[in-house]
Amino acid sequence: MLHVLDHPLAAHVITHLRDKTTKPATFRTLCYQISLLLAVEATRTLPTVEKAIETPLEALTGRVLPAEPLVVVPILRAGLGMVQPFLDIFPDVSVGYIGLERDHTTAIARSYYCKLPPLAGRRVLLVDPMLATGGSAVKAIDVIRAQGGADVTLVSIVSSPEGVAEVVAHYPKLPIFTAALDRELNARKYILPGLGDFGDRLYGT
Repeated sequence: MLHVLDHPLAAHVITHLRDKTTKPATFRTLCYQISLLLAVEATRTLPTVEKAIETPLEALTGRVLPAEPLVVVPILRAGLGMVQPFLDIFPDVSVGYIGLERDHTTAIARSYYCKLPPLAGRRVLLVDPMLATGGSAVKAIDVIRAQGGADVTLVSIVSSPEGVAEVVAHYPKLPIFTAALDRELNARKYILPGLGDFGDRLYGT
């Protein structure tokens, strides 16, 4: 289930993220802004529970998020840039980490680190800014599912049709939220038009 963010601010931010003249400090701010928009959109279906409160004028039964925390899992290292908005806007968030490194020759992801909180019964948001071949996302979802995470949503900033197709082939019902669906992958498995290597641009490396 693919959801492409449709918002004028998202279009504005994506354009500046793509611009090769954007400096790392500005790039990080833009990453925060687009991740915040995606965080709101990707959690639109979160359940709420009733809560009785007193306003300054009268009693009211409102709705609040349940006590069970969300789990945000970035794919290292670039995914780290998307985590902070989730921590800022949700009252209870656990963070896990999955380290996957893509071989630039084969484009195959290699796992080098995994640290996850308890996942059973929780909404898991897997964040990775670039959904290119889909190999890293599928491998990370496999790990999350193996450790009890049944309710998983993938959140990416820029996606390729090939990457979306790869995830859907393995997990047809898994929600995918992205700010941009680009044209294709090139021969080196980079997204076109894309924005280059997200991690390098995020950290100035």
